Amino acid sequence: MKINPNGFREYDARWLFEKDIDLEGIRDLGKGLGSQIIRHTKKTNPRVIVGHDYRSYSEEIKKTLTNGLTSTGCHVEDIGLSLSPTVYFAQFNLNSDAIAMITASHNENGWTGVKMGIKKGLTHAPEEMSELKDITLNKKFIEGKGSVKNIENFKKIYTDDLTKKNKIKKKIKAVVACGNGTAGVFAPEILRGIGCEVVELDCNLDWSFPKYNPNPEDLEMLHAIAKAVKDKNADIGFGFDGDGDRCGVIDDKGNEIYSDKIGLLIARILSSKYQNSKFVVDVKSTGLYSKDKVLLENKCETIYWKTGHSHIKRKVNKEKALAGFEKSGHFFFNQPIGYGYDDGINSAIQVCHLLSIRNKKMSEILSELPKTYQSPTMAPFCKDEEKYKVVEEIVKKVEDLKKQNIKIDNQLITEVLTINGVRFSLADGSWGLIRASSNKPSLVVVTESPTSNDRKKIIFNFIDGLLQETGKIGEYDQKI
Repeated sequence: MKINPNGFREYDARWLFEKDIDLEGIRDLGKGLGSQIIRHTKKTNPRVIVGHDYRSYSEEIKKTLTNGLTSTGCHVEDIGLSLSPTVYFAQFNLNSDAIAMITASHNENGWTGVKMGIKKGLTHAPEEMSELKDITLNKKFIEGKGSVKNIENFKKIYTDDLTKKNKIKKKIKAVVACGNGTAGVFAPEILRGIGCEVVELDCNLDWSFPKYNPNPEDLEMLHAIAKAVKDKNADIGFGFDGDGDRCGVIDDKGNEIYSDKIGLLIARILSSKYQNSKFVVDVKSTGLYSKDKVLLENKCETIYWKTGHSHIKRKVNKEKALAGFEKSGHFFFNQPIGYGYDDGINSAIQVCHLLSIRNKKMSEILSELPKTYQSPTMAPFCKDEEKYKVVEEIVKKVEDLKKQNIKIDNQLITEVLTINGVRFSLADGSWGLIRASSNKPSLVVVTESPTSNDRKKIIFNFIDGLLQETGKIGEYDQKI
């Protein structure tokens, strides 16, 4: 039996299949998860929804995980090929006790993983992951007799739920890019269903991902969408990740819009309809939210919180926020717009509503926001067992620099936020972030300046200098 303990991450589980986990390990994971669900729900035979993405080995992994779940007494309801949000939606629609989605999202081929949750609309947080790790590795399993039931054609129920309540009046031509991931079966049909004219880009399923990983933060994917938007004279471009819970956006001129800015535009529209609302954004997001004139006029509050779909989901739930936005493209719409979980297709639908309500081009709407210079998310390699220690070291250095009134590009550090790694802000509103990645052996670096592109780069060079001094940093996946 093989199961690398490092695969239990902050809010989901991910391994290289067969190198770090084998089928026996997957079965034990199922036993661990089933035992955990039974302890939390206090039910002998809880109902668990399962689904899987299109990777070549995902179905076999799902069957093996299911085998583990049923051995503890869980009644498994299998909805088949799915997106993560389809599984999240199924928990509400079928009123189940828990969910398990077999996916490694946008990770390269060879990876597998599970996104799981017990409370509706939420996924495991670090405490639940730590508990699951303990139950699984120490084989603290409950024994029982469960069952498996296949739910036929659940895709239609999910598709109808999104299309029927979201019809748009304005004709929108949208490039829909899925990077050959599972969203290709769902996104084009749903966006056509609400009234869009859809131009498909890499929507046929191919688990080898022949062009690039389905990742809306990947510049290669974004450039391909931008080209298609310009070639086809489209109004908007959408890029979906491998399991459909994230969405990237390209405007009518072929420019990438970072998702935190899209979130701010949607928040502005929502704030006028739902005044006194709260919005939650992750620490990688633009500094514009806190001073936005429209949000402030509508008496709305923005809370900066830990990066990670599970963290933001829980914060949105706890604060009863109207919506949450992550720079990576996870958007969370709470009642009455959604069920609180992240759904990339619902995010694209909300962008379509934005275009329809404002009746302007996306580039025009975007130009209403103050200009800032943002870096992409950059990930330098750092071993899983070292990354948190490296971040602790950097937090201390940045706090010391603030105390010593050290300037970066002639700017004092005015604020240091340490809820998730360290985000330091300068006097002009520029900022830099260093945190540990939750699902890969790497760190995460983001910088932004409202002043100049040069300052954005100087902040990055400053951060890179601090990281190189640790001697624990490898290659970056991309750099500015």
